[in-house]
Amino acid sequence: MTRDISDSAAERHRQKMVNRKTVQDAEVAEKTIEKGLLMINTGPGKGKSTAAFGLALRMLGTGRRVGVVQFIKGAWSTGEQQALTLFGDKVAWRTMGEGFTWDTQDLKRDVMAAAKAWEEAKVLMADETIGLLILDELNIALRYDYLPLEEVVETLSNRRPDLHVIVTGRNAKQPLIDAADMVTEMTLIKHHFKAGVKAQAGIEF
Repeated sequence: MTRDISDSAAERHRQKMVNRKTVQDAEVAEKTIEKGLLMINTGPGKGKSTAAFGLALRMLGTGRRVGVVQFIKGAWSTGEQQALTLFGDKVAWRTMGEGFTWDTQDLKRDVMAAAKAWEEAKVLMADETIGLLILDELNIALRYDYLPLEEVVETLSNRRPDLHVIVTGRNAKQPLIDAADMVTEMTLIKHHFKAGVKAQAGIEF
C-alpha cells in the first residue's frame, strides 16, 4: 500500500533533493586527501570485529589483500575465519591469542602471546601487498598492559602511508584514539545475552 502524493508535494521533494545534491557534491569535491587510515572500533556494544570483517570484504572486492591478527581470540573456530580463508592467499590470517585472560589465568602466557601477535602485526604492516590490516582485540591487550602503549601508538602512527588499519576491542586507550583518523563507538542498547540467549554460530562466532 502506498500513500497518495500530490504533484506539488512531488515537486517540492524534487527541488529539496536538487538543493541537497548541490551541497553534497560541493562537500565531496572539497575532500582531496587520499591516505591510509587508522580506524578504531570500540565501545560496549556488539559488532566491533563484525564491522571490521565487513570492511575486509570490501577491500577484497577491490583486489587488495587483507591481513588479520587476532590478539585475544583463538581458542575457538569462527565463521569469519572460515569464510575469509576461502579467499586463499588474498587473506593473511594470524590467530595469535589463546583466549580471554579469565580462560588462560596465566599472565605471563598472555603477555607472551600478545608480544608474538604484535611482532606478527609489524611483519604484516611491512608487507606492501596488504591493503588493510585488522588488529582484532588489540584494545584488550592494551587495556591489560600486555603491550607497551607508547610503542604501539608510535608504530601505528608511522606505518607506511597507504596502509589502512582497524583496531577493535572495548576500552580503547586515549592516546590511540588521539592518533586515529576515525573512531566508532558501538553503544549497547539491548543484548540478547542478558535474556539468557547463548552465543550462537553465525551470530557470535
